[in-house]
Amino acid sequence: MQLDIGALFDTLITWLQNNFGPFFDAVTTAISTIVTGLENALLFLPSWVVILLFVLLAWRVASRGVAAFTAVGLTLLESVEFTMFGMNVAFGMGFWTLTMQTLALVLTATLLSLLIGVPLGIWAAKNDVVHAIIRPILDFMQTMPAFVYLIPAVVLFGLGTVPGVIATFIFATPPSVRLTNLGIRQVSEEAVEAARSFGSTPAQLLFKIELPMALPTILAGINQTVLLALSMVVIAGLIGAGGLGKPVVTGVMQQQVGLGFEGGLAIVILAIVLDRITQAVGEKAGTTTPATA
Repeated sequence: MQLDIGALFDTLITWLQNNFGPFFDAVTTAISTIVTGLENALLFLPSWVVILLFVLLAWRVASRGVAAFTAVGLTLLESVEFTMFGMNVAFGMGFWTLTMQTLALVLTATLLSLLIGVPLGIWAAKNDVVHAIIRPILDFMQTMPAFVYLIPAVVLFGLGTVPGVIATFIFATPPSVRLTNLGIRQVSEEAVEAARSFGSTPAQLLFKIELPMALPTILAGINQTVLLALSMVVIAGLIGAGGLGKPVVTGVMQQQVGLGFEGGLAIVILAIVLDRITQAVGEKAGTTTPATA
């Protein structure tokens, strides 16, 4: 007797589709509303205002070098025209709208990953049985080829941005779970015992001792979650998620090398900006946490 795993999974997806259709429709509506709201908010402001806000944030939390790269990089994503020596000069790739669509998708997927991943990481740190159960699940989520997530996501949520967010969420969640778990487990026993000796409740111990001391590690998990979410942009573009994955997919399908390269370069610029900013936040948390604790 042969066990047909693929047929069993196909039966499961069909059963879910037939019995939980309204639930998946509600999830689709909720995620679509969040993504559209973020996208509209980002596109409501003029591009130069958004660029200025990112530059000020990079200057504040990172360094002048990061701020300078943010200014040049994000300006390159926009299309700026000016006159020089009587000639009209265009600067930039004209991907601003696509960049904001990608940023909205990444922020939504990251938010979902943190809402699920951080509490799971805390639970796993507190319970060895939970840790043993979710560890192989996280391994499965990280090692399964990302393209495979698109198949059930498209079947359950249709084409467009929502299945892209769901697939990105699945792929990007493990680092937040793992590093939250690791950070809390690495909190020194002396600090925990001292808090207990002063009569701290489990909630006080968690929020006043463990989470503050684990914050740098948790923020490192957030950084990795953001980068993994960005790495899914091109794959999500295959199912109509839009954003910066669209020019890359178009470049591949139509053999437009230049367009594909520009789309890839835009993703790299956005990834570096977000990486340096989130990394700097984590480093600052690492330097202030000991004093706070």
